[in-house]
Amino acid sequence: MRTGELEYELPPEAVAQQPLEPRHDARLLVAGGDGGGPIRHRRVCDLPSLLRDGDVVVLNDTRVAPARLQLRKPTGGKVEVLVTTPVPEATAEALVRPSRRVPPQTALSDESGRRVLMVGPAHPDGRRQVTALAHPSIAAMLEELGEVPLPPYIRRRVPAARYQTIYAQRPTSAAAPTAGLHLSETVLAGLAAAGIAVASLDLGISVATFRPITAERLEDHVMHSERYTIPPSTWEACQRARRVVAVGTTVVRALETAAASGDLTGASDLFIRPPYRFAVSDVLLTNFHMPRSSLLCLLAAFVGERWRRLYESALKSGYRFGSFGDAMLVRRCG
Repeated sequence: MRTGELEYELPPEAVAQQPLEPRHDARLLVAGGDGGGPIRHRRVCDLPSLLRDGDVVVLNDTRVAPARLQLRKPTGGKVEVLVTTPVPEATAEALVRPSRRVPPQTALSDESGRRVLMVGPAHPDGRRQVTALAHPSIAAMLEELGEVPLPPYIRRRVPAARYQTIYAQRPTSAAAPTAGLHLSETVLAGLAAAGIAVASLDLGISVATFRPITAERLEDHVMHSERYTIPPSTWEACQRARRVVAVGTTVVRALETAAASGDLTGASDLFIRPPYRFAVSDVLLTNFHMPRSSLLCLLAAFVGERWRRLYESALKSGYRFGSFGDAMLVRRCG
């Protein structure tokens, strides 16, 4: 499959710059299984009525860490460091700007002049290895000095709390599981009232999720790696479920990795692309993704070529795209 097949025309004005309030007021495009069935236009608050008895809804309860740092070189020049995946170790990988002006072994300081981070050499893809100097781990340094990053296409300031799900737990991510941003206490209560089970897992989302696929052929794309943990109770619930309803592509990726590897904890570099035989996920709640993204590629594998018809319908109907945009609820094809 050519990466160009993941292109579509996305007007800039269709990309949402701010989230809706309340969260569950986001629009929800609902599509059935194979073929050209009808498209329904609902709201996320309608989710409990759209699911069935025996369904299990699986959430990614990761929390977005304050992964962006504003530091200074010994010369006083400003440097922005974006840790790609927050980790409990002292060394991690990061994007450094301006990278060319930060030689290897440069010690960066915070506003007080304290040396807090050592920048290592650059990888071929531009990432840098960074090591905490004044904290026991990268995660501890971020908690003290960092700020929550927003997607690169968001140009307005948004309260950091609005870029977290209401059920966020451990700060393992540098980006939000955006489908979950729509879920409110009202929706979760509605699921419980309908007898629909809710389970959770943790997949730490890397900022590499925003990188477009640049390889001409999908099979040449090198997928980034992300850590995941699936509680045994969640896995058992999925095995018993009539249908597994994944809230977001990260949930799909974690579940399908576990099915393929047999490991409930580990690191996933699984690149889901057409054709792909899904082993666990049956229904997907997801946002509308950017062209040429690995997230759109996963959707194309999940619903087949009809993703184009769904996206065209959404654009014509004024749906909002991106992390703060609207959502869709789709069944797996095949």
